[in-house]
Amino acid sequence: MDELAELKARYERLRLLYEVGNVIHSTLEPQAALALIAREATRLMTASSCSVVLLNPTNGFLEIHASEGLPETAAQLRLRVGEGITGWVASKGKPARVGDVKSDPRYIMLRPEVRSELAVPLEVEGEVRGVLNVDSDRTEAFTPDDQELLQGLAEQAARVIQNTWMFEQLRLKARLLESLASVSRTINSTLNLDEALQTVTRVACDLMQAKMCSLMLLDDSREWLDLRACFGAGDDYINKPRLRVNESLLGSVVRRKKSIHVENVQTSAGYQNVEVARREGLFSLLSVPLLFRGECIGALNVYTSSPYLYSNEEIRILTAFAELSAIAIEKARLYERVVDVEEQLRQNEKLSALGLLAAEVAHEIRNPLTVMKMLYHSLDLNFPEGDPRSEDARLMGQKIEHLNKIVERILDFARTTEPVLKPVNLNSLIVELTLLVRHKFANQNIELVHQLEDELPSVMADATHLEQAFLNLILNASEAMPAGGRLTISTRFESGATTSRVEIAFADTGEGMTDEQQRRAFSSVLSTTKARGTGLGLAIVGRIVETHRGSVEISSQRGHGATIRILLPVE
Repeated sequence: MDELAELKARYERLRLLYEVGNVIHSTLEPQAALALIAREATRLMTASSCSVVLLNPTNGFLEIHASEGLPETAAQLRLRVGEGITGWVASKGKPARVGDVKSDPRYIMLRPEVRSELAVPLEVEGEVRGVLNVDSDRTEAFTPDDQELLQGLAEQAARVIQNTWMFEQLRLKARLLESLASVSRTINSTLNLDEALQTVTRVACDLMQAKMCSLMLLDDSREWLDLRACFGAGDDYINKPRLRVNESLLGSVVRRKKSIHVENVQTSAGYQNVEVARREGLFSLLSVPLLFRGECIGALNVYTSSPYLYSNEEIRILTAFAELSAIAIEKARLYERVVDVEEQLRQNEKLSALGLLAAEVAHEIRNPLTVMKMLYHSLDLNFPEGDPRSEDARLMGQKIEHLNKIVERILDFARTTEPVLKPVNLNSLIVELTLLVRHKFANQNIELVHQLEDELPSVMADATHLEQAFLNLILNASEAMPAGGRLTISTRFESGATTSRVEIAFADTGEGMTDEQQRRAFSSVLSTTKARGTGLGLAIVGRIVETHRGSVEISSQRGHGATIRILLPVE
């Protein structure tokens, strides 16, 4: 009968263990699983309270992650391995069954009503990762059979914990990868450097679910890290001093090109702004380098509002995001340099226009001035001595000579704009020139199409002057398409019986030109009626083509775009 009773009791324990196992395997949410384990262990063991204690790998403390029947303050308890009955079990990897806790010096009281305790280790892949505790308000409440039952539950609980951790890691990885794919498009969609930096910090904060994110870039001397953008930061952090690369924790990220993880910056000896971190409520820090072509250009930093241990997967995700961010930053920097080059080209255009304008002004003044000079000398104005008109006539002659010298100097200056002819590959020149305006066209929603004839012969020309002429036509086309459109640049070779020439055509889908605009398009720079800009663009194009012994043709219809063809001789 005793053996039968024992078998029935064992069967009942196994049945209960099976039922509890089904319950605690019903969720993959980590916290929900731990709460279920605590609740079902309390029910299965008919205990007064229960706690699931896990080892924090960051600080080495045993911390209560779920409990049943314990006061709320119990969650704040931290035990070192070896401290208390729980710490002893974690240290030895063996269960502990205490019939009277008052007689056990290891016991640390959480509830004054507790009289007995049973604790068993939670092992994951052969390592003790925590302890499962049950307490009772009765002495000698737990038997060896209870211990065996709780150990069986702990084995199931350990598998549940492992599965939920693995699931959570996979879910986190999936979320981060999905976010990474999304944010890579976001950060690469902006061309303004400041906007790119702000986007990087905002998206990184959301990606890592952080309290604050900051981005620091090396200055030109590469000796200092400057705060260039942040998201979620207060005034204390924004106004903190700049960091020297060789003397700061974040500087070591740049020097070593490796990430750094600090559990609590408020107590870190290496962190330079501990007081700022305390005032801002910053705890854990993950800093990763911004690498572009093997060179570190700065550091991306994320902070949490409470102590947190970043997983290797999270570090890899943020590192990958930082690499994408570095590309976006360098792209924005390159775009700013392109804009600067475009502005320099426009300034060169104005300077060249001044040269042409000076030449035309000088020519226009020189002719009437020559007539005035001839008429003055033909008048032979000789007045009697003492006549005040004699001095007036002398001054008039002197000023006419003065004006003549000014005109000569202007003409000498204008002669420096004469082209220096050398063989020029027009296809290469056009491709290089359109690279400078591709971002401008992308922002204006203008499609740029090349139809360049292969094996186009070189022409004798001044490459700088032709670049100026072509740039004027490209920019004029963009102004004619404010709502977007298409600009087609084509080249072709025409071989004739007596002459051969190359045609360069610029065809846009813009507003087009009226007959009057076409007639006056390449007229004198002094007679332009253009409402906006310098009014010199097409006049300069005409003058440059003329100095290259070429010609310009316009075909356009109002509202249906315009095509400008430049014909240059091939020798």
